[in-house]
Amino acid sequence: MSEDRVYAMGRTHAETRRLVLQHQVYGPLTRRLFQTAGIGPGMKVLDVGSGAGDVALLAADLVGPSGLVLGLDMNPVILETARERVSLAGWTNVGFQAGDLKDFKTNVVFDAVVGRFVLMYLEDPTAVVKRLASFLRPGGIVAFHELDFTYPPTVMPLTDLSRQVHKWLVPPNAPPGAEMMMGSKLLKIYEDAGLPTPQFVVEAAAGGGVDWPGYELLIQTFRSLLPVLEKYAGLDPKDVQIDTLEERLRQDVVSRQAIQMMPLMFGAWSRKVG
Repeated sequence: MSEDRVYAMGRTHAETRRLVLQHQVYGPLTRRLFQTAGIGPGMKVLDVGSGAGDVALLAADLVGPSGLVLGLDMNPVILETARERVSLAGWTNVGFQAGDLKDFKTNVVFDAVVGRFVLMYLEDPTAVVKRLASFLRPGGIVAFHELDFTYPPTVMPLTDLSRQVHKWLVPPNAPPGAEMMMGSKLLKIYEDAGLPTPQFVVEAAAGGGVDWPGYELLIQTFRSLLPVLEKYAGLDPKDVQIDTLEERLRQDVVSRQAIQMMPLMFGAWSRKVG
């Protein structure tokens, strides 16, 4: 994968753990997207931006032992974690390759190319989607799952704490990094890449109660972003008190029997023509 924007989350072990937690929240949504797009048994799938391997493992579960999954990521260190997890899961038809998408070559003709939270980090996502489609057979599937902060993380009903967390996470002067409105830009990207107009699934992960993992995911994401927000948005870590924020947010939601909702997720899929 070629990541041209700043990956503000960093490349730490804590970030790897955050990615695994992220799949607990978003995995069911991504599974529905892939199934709706038509990914199933026996298919060959290219997973772009594999990270810790969660999407590749999900794809492997859908294509089964008769299929094949190849994961691509720029970070060779995190791919070691992905390989360990695949081995523990018992899959022998899932592999990973470290490298830049601009240099990626393969003799495999894939049935589908997929990714989650990938295009939002690319300077020219249209060019990337166009190149990815070249690895597909005619009729092959292009399916991406991307965030859109048009509707950012929230708590319903709102409280002073949830409003404050939103202000911290989405400052008026956004720091460099991901395209936070990528989800709603997917139609233009697909069409400009020469693909038919995509179909969409738009969902948001939501939950409540003491055991909902969304609190931890949101605050761990905040923790990863905090150095960037401090540098570019002037956020003072003393105001945030990040070490207690997760528990404060959990108590805030649980005590009022409220719901925490994560950002909107846009799932788009289309099929290569010719």
